[in-house]
Amino acid sequence: MNVRADKSMSAKLLRLKSEQKLASRLIEDGDESKSRRQLHELQVHQVELEIQKLELELQNEALTKADIQMNAALQRYTELYNFAPIAYLTIQHNGNIDYANLAAISLLRKGHQVLCEMHLGIFVSETARPLFNTFLEKAFASHEKQSFETKFLVDGETLSVILYARLNEQSPDLLLEIVNISEYKLAQQHSHTSEATQVALQTQKAAMDAHSLVSITDIKGTIIYANTKFCTVSGYSQEELIGTNHRLLNSNCHTKGYWQEMFLVVSKGGVWNNEILNVAKGGTQYWVDTTIVPRYEHGQLRGYTSIHTDITQHKKLQNKLERMAQYDDLTQLPNRSLLADRLNLAMLQCQRHKNSLAVLFLDLDGFKIINDTYGHDVGDGLLIALSRRMKEALREGDTLSRFGGDEFVAVLAGLADVEDCELILNRLLKAATYPVTVGDTLMRLSASIGVAIYPEDNVEADRLIRHADQSMYMAKQAGKNCYRLFDAAQDEAVLVQQESLGNIRKAIEQQEFVLYYQPKVNMTSGKVVGVEALIRWQHPTQGLVPPLEFLPAIEGHAVSLDIGKWVMDTALSQLSQWHKMGFTVGVSVNISAYQIQQADFVECLTALLADHPDVSPDCLELEILETRALSDINKVSATMKECMALGVRFALDDFGTGCSSLTYLRRLPAHLIKIDQSFVRDMLIDPDDLAIVGGVIALAKSFNREVIAEGVETIKHGMALLQLGCELAQGYGIAKPMPAEDVPSWVNQWKPDNAWQSC
Repeated sequence: MNVRADKSMSAKLLRLKSEQKLASRLIEDGDESKSRRQLHELQVHQVELEIQKLELELQNEALTKADIQMNAALQRYTELYNFAPIAYLTIQHNGNIDYANLAAISLLRKGHQVLCEMHLGIFVSETARPLFNTFLEKAFASHEKQSFETKFLVDGETLSVILYARLNEQSPDLLLEIVNISEYKLAQQHSHTSEATQVALQTQKAAMDAHSLVSITDIKGTIIYANTKFCTVSGYSQEELIGTNHRLLNSNCHTKGYWQEMFLVVSKGGVWNNEILNVAKGGTQYWVDTTIVPRYEHGQLRGYTSIHTDITQHKKLQNKLERMAQYDDLTQLPNRSLLADRLNLAMLQCQRHKNSLAVLFLDLDGFKIINDTYGHDVGDGLLIALSRRMKEALREGDTLSRFGGDEFVAVLAGLADVEDCELILNRLLKAATYPVTVGDTLMRLSASIGVAIYPEDNVEADRLIRHADQSMYMAKQAGKNCYRLFDAAQDEAVLVQQESLGNIRKAIEQQEFVLYYQPKVNMTSGKVVGVEALIRWQHPTQGLVPPLEFLPAIEGHAVSLDIGKWVMDTALSQLSQWHKMGFTVGVSVNISAYQIQQADFVECLTALLADHPDVSPDCLELEILETRALSDINKVSATMKECMALGVRFALDDFGTGCSSLTYLRRLPAHLIKIDQSFVRDMLIDPDDLAIVGGVIALAKSFNREVIAEGVETIKHGMALLQLGCELAQGYGIAKPMPAEDVPSWVNQWKPDNAWQSC
């Protein structure tokens, strides 16, 4: 603990020295040129890419080492932000300034504390404020970079500025860049004066001397100058470029409207900024981030100066990351996200062309035995080989997706008849049974396949997959190595489920459900940080029924929404009762993916909070379950932000159990990550589970999220978690779920184990 404190103090001293050094540089240097802004932007992009690369490396066996590298990269990124020569602000949704770097403080001439209590619009004139507000609204509503040229009034001086804004992926705030173009505007307005012309030439020369690609053209786009960097990247010499139109580098990948929009901006004296795909002399394509500035002489437009930043490597890595977000890392097959897109598209095409499609759910028979016997490396090799073979068994245009583990889903579109898919099904079964050699190991498996036909089975995409899954289990029961269609037997199972739903509705009406509460604690400080509300069914004949015996039956059904609303309402009522007793504690409530994706979720939550005005919203935490079932991640993120505006907090439950957990961590604004108990329970005996727990903790810290472990059953579990850096925990080793009336006395009496405090 003392070593960590020493390191923290050293970091603070180093940071203080850096801030002082940068502040003196800012005073000496004054306003930065456009080219330095471009250069710094490239540096920031490089660090962002480095962070993204490290995020991916955190998923492999070298989690601890990657975590150290990531922390270093994150620190570098933070320093680049704080010490940048470019003015950066983070803006809240209401327009208030949340954070300002040193350059912004210098430009706006306000202290950091003063700035962070102001609305950015105060610097904008009243006449321009409606357009400014529209710009902010558009920036918050779009994931694309937005720009806006306006004037700021700073201590009586008018500054011409361009604002660039984009959403911050790690928070609900807006990242705003302020570029001071006052000198350029002065030169533009008074270019007939020798002094203003000299300012413009000096600004242009500074840009040319930078590490950017610089070209100057006449009004028709003919190149009259290109610096060395421009020649190197384009592959052309100056002799080849000068006198040639800039269209020489055109890749023909951008639309006519794209160039028309650019010309419209610069022809009116504006500054245009966007990304362009060019073609070098040898035919190689390269990306540049381009800023085009009109060039005036004696008040007349004479041409344009273009400053380019080579972002080719950034684009390549961005494309790679986008592919990784849609494809399984092991088999390179489409993952669940891409499968959902393709299945929905195929269903629309079926409706248009009046034909059918088949959804095939395939599970490998006996894979677990091979994986346990020969190890994960052999198991992975087997999955790779079989996935390639099964893909070859499909037609061109069909989709094969790895659904998870040894489960695969195929979509066969454009079927004129159900019998059309029989040949493909038999080829898939044969492909799965053909022997596979991995290293020195020869293995032979089989597959069980379930089939659902659309529109014969006229349901939405996720239910089609579920029906195929049910049919696959029918194939398992029939002896494996075969396929089964979704049929009446499954319909009968639905009827049984409907009966279960009716029983649960009746239980709601008769008030048979109760809430138990399980404490969540800090194992180091001994503080009880909250309690989790857990539903139980006080059945009249079966006694106290745990949730796993009735909640799965209502998943995705309207009755689950009624129960979800009842749980939140009951938890808020309990908070109110505790507060009246003088007992204050936060309560977390589980909400399903189905529940938070309802269109009226925010409205429902707002009404519940209004019904309990004496309860502070920040006492309520919502734990999102089944993150793998979130179909529209952007919509869920927006819903969470609306709820956070009410004061409610969010946590991600069962983290680590889904294929896309890292995606949700980056894109969902939850303050807390919950490690699933399935990993915590066996972490003392299973090295893989221990590595996963350590990786989740490292990821949470890297993204500035709190982390809590559930399933802490023994003192040793707590010690292991503390050694990994996780202080928050819950589980039977701390306390079992208890009735509401028992919570205050337990909280007052609980003390952490001595062994935990010595870690």
